[in-house]
Amino acid sequence: MNAAELTANKQQFFLSDIIGRKVLSNGRKIGKLADLIIKENGGKFPVVTYLYVGRSFGYPPLIIEWEKVTSFSQKEITVNIGDVAEYAKELQEDAILLKDYVLDKKVLDVEERDIDVVYDILLARKNGNLYVCEVDFSKQRLYKRMHLRFLAKSVAEVEEDKMVPWAYIQPLTNISSFKGDIKLKVLKERLNTLAPIDLADVLEEMNHEQRLTIFEGLNEEKASDTLEEINPTVQRALIASLDKKKVAKLLNVMTPGQAADILAVLPLPESDDILKSMSKDNVAKIQTILGQHNQTVINFATQKILSYLPEETVLKALQDYPNDAVNKDVVMYVYVVDTEGKLLGVIDIKELLQAPLRATTRLEDIMLRNVVSLKTTSTLKEASLIFSRYGFRALPVVDNNGKLVGAVPFRDVMNLGHIFFD
Repeated sequence: MNAAELTANKQQFFLSDIIGRKVLSNGRKIGKLADLIIKENGGKFPVVTYLYVGRSFGYPPLIIEWEKVTSFSQKEITVNIGDVAEYAKELQEDAILLKDYVLDKKVLDVEERDIDVVYDILLARKNGNLYVCEVDFSKQRLYKRMHLRFLAKSVAEVEEDKMVPWAYIQPLTNISSFKGDIKLKVLKERLNTLAPIDLADVLEEMNHEQRLTIFEGLNEEKASDTLEEINPTVQRALIASLDKKKVAKLLNVMTPGQAADILAVLPLPESDDILKSMSKDNVAKIQTILGQHNQTVINFATQKILSYLPEETVLKALQDYPNDAVNKDVVMYVYVVDTEGKLLGVIDIKELLQAPLRATTRLEDIMLRNVVSLKTTSTLKEASLIFSRYGFRALPVVDNNGKLVGAVPFRDVMNLGHIFFD
């Protein structure tokens, strides 16, 4: 999960917009949201673990587990709790109060100098959890907090984007209401010491300008290794902004298979320009691999597979399986088809063996209906990506009408390891 996936979610909130909102339980107001308690979970985004609910003078605040929240909006928050007094607890020493500890704190740049102030924090709700997604340094958010909407609107028209993904922020240690600063996670002098896969994660969370600045500061070997780890969408955008001769140097450091993987996601004119600047030996190997990338899977599909009708019983299929599996290339899956051969479902042989041995249990009762399949026009490259993503041992191949025409075993693509897996 990255920042784009979180912020694409419609349920997102700025911290300043929800602080002070009333908190209800059983239809009765029990206080106002004073803060959120977060936990650094080792992932890219801290998760909100507790609500810190303020009450009228003389009553201690409430600390309510996030799991008790039943609804959450900018207008009000509803929780499901019993006796309110049970939630009047002391803060734990390691608790991090998002508003109290982070909002309005100084931010230190890569040279440990003061560069800005956190004026707001963007949160996003996904799969029932509330995550800290980005920090906002913009004056627009400051003016909105001050209810100076005219100034906020004016600033928004001229101010550059100042949102920074949380993945670019150092873990919040040794910080409290009155001490500690917010620090950027990656210092220039440490960039070349990060593992490529970790650096790729950080780069993916930045905006394009930040990403380009950091990437151009990497040494050639680290840049090459990191480029390989970055997801294809970011690869395309990054390569489009880099000098093509520099890209060629980075690809020359890679194996031909790795270089081909990157070139395969680029528009043909762009990849051709880059190949012109690469060593001739590498170009010949890469072009051979790119040609194989585009071979269609139908040339590698086998028709020696197991298929049964949906009304076939589990008992009958298990009785027939030993004989039917003889001389078959794909025996780990049973494909379920209708009388015209249209693929309806698939059953892993383990699921078949573990199915209830009742006379009435049919294959359509236990089959997986949402089958991941390939088209007859799918390429080997597409097949390799699906194998890598799902870990299947074989993939069915269907025509434009959904009719099962064969299957591609994983081992047959794996045998082309110099193309896809080096």
